[in-house]
Amino acid sequence: MMGLLRTAWTMVVLGTATVVYGSAVLLADLVGVRYAKGGVYDRAPKLWARAIAWSAGMRVHAHGLDALNRAVPHIYMANHVSVMDIPAILHVVPDPGFLAKRELSKIPLFGAAAARVGVVYIDRDNRKSAFASIEEAAEQVRSGRSVIVFPEGTRGKSYTIRPFKKGPFVLAISAGIPIVPVLIYGTREITPNRTLDVAPGTVHVHLLEPIPTAGFSFEERAALAERVRERLAEALATLHGVDAPLERDRSTSATSSMSSTSSTADGSFA
Repeated sequence: MMGLLRTAWTMVVLGTATVVYGSAVLLADLVGVRYAKGGVYDRAPKLWARAIAWSAGMRVHAHGLDALNRAVPHIYMANHVSVMDIPAILHVVPDPGFLAKRELSKIPLFGAAAARVGVVYIDRDNRKSAFASIEEAAEQVRSGRSVIVFPEGTRGKSYTIRPFKKGPFVLAISAGIPIVPVLIYGTREITPNRTLDVAPGTVHVHLLEPIPTAGFSFEERAALAERVRERLAEALATLHGVDAPLERDRSTSATSSMSSTSSTADGSFA
C-alpha cells in the first residue's frame, strides 16, 4: 500500500513540476530571456529533477563534481537502467542539455520547454535529420553548453554495461570535447526498468575522469566507445562491487559505417 501511495505521489509531483517549471521556461523565452549559465534555463530542469527526487524519496550523492572543470563544456555519457536516471544526473551535472528522441518533443508543454533548456531532438526515422541533429548538438557544445547522452540507447535490466551506439561518439569527435563517463548506481532499486513503481532509496552519481577526444577520427569511434565502456565497468566493480562483464554486441551492425546512424528509443542513436 505504501508503495502505491509513493508511486501516486511521485506522479502527481512530476505533473505539477512539469507544468510549473515548463511554464517558467516558456515564459522566459517569450519575453526574450537569453541563456546564461546558472540562469532560468539551467535552474528550471534542476528544480524539476529535485522535486521528483524528493517525492520519490530518492537521495542523490554526487561524486567527482569538485574535480570537474566547470569552465569548459563536456559530453556526459551515462549508463541507463531506470527512468530515474534523468532526475539523478540532472542533480549533478552543471548543464541540463540532453539528446532525446523526437517523439518527446510532441508532449504538450514538456517538449517545447525541454527544447528551450538545451535538449536536442533526434528523428530516428530520418537519416538526414539525424545527421543535422548531431551537428546541432556539436555546435551547442562548441558554444559552451554541455550535453548528456545515454549511449546504450535503451534502459537495461541490470547494471551490466551494454554495447554503445556509435552516434554519440561521432558527436564527441565532431565537437572535439572531452567525454565524462558517468556511473549511476541505485536508480534500478528505486524504479526498475519497464515499471513506474517507486521505492525510496539512495543513488550515487560518479563523474569519472574525462576522456579526451582530440586525435580521434570518425573511423575510431568504436575504439573510443570501448574505452568509455571499460571505464564505466571498472568503476562499477571498484566502487560498488558489481563485477559485471561487458556485454558484447552480437549484432551485425556493431561495425557498420556511419551511414546507419539513427536515434534509439531513449534518445541515443546508432
